[in-house]
Amino acid sequence: MKALRLRLAISVMVLFVVMAYALPNIPFIGSSPLGALMEDRINLGLDLKGGMNLTLGVDMDKALQNALSVTGQDVRDRANQEKITVMKPRLNAEGKLEVVLPRADQVAAFEEMMGKWFPNLVQTSSIPNASGRVYQYELSAELRRLTEEMTMEQVVRTIRNRIDQFGVAEPDIRRQSDNQVQVQLPGMTDAERAVQIIGQTAHLEFRLVRDDVDPGAMMLPAGTARFPLIHKGRDGSVSESVIVLESEALMGGEDITNARPAFNEFGQAYVSLEFNGRGASNFERITGDNIKKRMAIVLDGKVYSAPTIQDRISGGKASITGGFTTEEAQDLAIVLRAGSLPTPVTILEERTVGPSLGKESINSGIKASLVGAAAVVIIMPLYYGLSGLIADAMLCFTIMILMAGMTLFGATLTLPGIAGVVLTIGMSVDANVLIFERIREELKKGLSAFEAVQAGFSRASVSILDSNLTTLITAAILYQFGTGPIRGFAVTLSLGILASMFTAIFVSRAIFETWMKRSATQKLSV
Repeated sequence: MKALRLRLAISVMVLFVVMAYALPNIPFIGSSPLGALMEDRINLGLDLKGGMNLTLGVDMDKALQNALSVTGQDVRDRANQEKITVMKPRLNAEGKLEVVLPRADQVAAFEEMMGKWFPNLVQTSSIPNASGRVYQYELSAELRRLTEEMTMEQVVRTIRNRIDQFGVAEPDIRRQSDNQVQVQLPGMTDAERAVQIIGQTAHLEFRLVRDDVDPGAMMLPAGTARFPLIHKGRDGSVSESVIVLESEALMGGEDITNARPAFNEFGQAYVSLEFNGRGASNFERITGDNIKKRMAIVLDGKVYSAPTIQDRISGGKASITGGFTTEEAQDLAIVLRAGSLPTPVTILEERTVGPSLGKESINSGIKASLVGAAAVVIIMPLYYGLSGLIADAMLCFTIMILMAGMTLFGATLTLPGIAGVVLTIGMSVDANVLIFERIREELKKGLSAFEAVQAGFSRASVSILDSNLTTLITAAILYQFGTGPIRGFAVTLSLGILASMFTAIFVSRAIFETWMKRSATQKLSV
């Protein structure tokens, strides 16, 4: 008797909690004062709410070159610590790291240093020159794989951070094959600005300006490249010219810890940067080594300013000027603060889903769910009598638990997710059918109604658990390896299965046992 009371108490408590989360999602209740008390609602996916779908391509070759270039700077720093003289490492035309050792007497020490500190660099050639030796290196296969993996993870994390600061609810960002990233933005209205923020690589670099090279020359010296120089007038006009920079960047923007819009004494907007400890040390070293030289600030392949370095800059702070408007400075600060992408990213596909199409999908899905539920509600009492009415009540309870679970866990409802709701209706009734048929078999054996109920639930529960467990495993696989809409289906199906097992095995049994204990005739309508 105590166990039965505990079952009933848990069932009632769950019912009240479920109602608090599920009822606000019902249209005519959600808009009422009762619905206003609960702010949480089921999030709608891109196919239901409308919004944007972007497919981004990641320039992995550039990422590997950046990793090799950064490693070259580490080689130079380590050589300085080991008292080994090396020329500035650079990437050659073949994309390999070239290190010049001017002193032949330091060959053994240099090679020992490389083997000890840089085992992931593979030496491809070693050529003697007039006084020393020229080495060429490339990344090992393991380091290439690790770099590619880290690059994709950083791209996804950076884009997610940008979107979170932009204020999009429930974005879906995931990796795809062939170095691609899919971004879904449900409910996005300002499509143009979203593309600008997400598509803007914000790949920040600091490069030395080669004022000794004519930008209009037919051929440029090795190790240099032309870049567009942006000029913005006070009237908002924009023009471009050409400037020659060194091909290898002195420093990137991966060490930025903070970026914010600011204004100078003339009221012009710019972006103030702060670096972490490593970035501050590198920036101080770079500015100290290049005093009286011009250093270009390159953002996404375009030069916005190229000031002359007057002195060593310490403190880990810098600024980007370029005639930005206030909104441009804010957006640039967002993408830099959220993290500079480790490599350029291009938008391969841009697709917008209108809200009218989503509304039509919702209406169709709701209609299908209502038709299926109505058929079940009508057939169950006709075939199982009063037990069928209990099954109908458990079906309503199951759907409410499903809605509440999606609201509580912040799950996103997609069009395949609506299909999961319809499937849940069938699976919920299937569990009740197994139980009722087992109870009928026990009654035919001559057991009393109460004994038949207990035996029926006990023996049918094993079959229900086995069948639902295999479905849950399948749903878990779909969630792990599926894309956004498929994952939505897996989430809805999983919650529906768990809810149907709870109502069919736990709540329904408590109701039947209470019915039998309080029934004077001990007659069961099943």
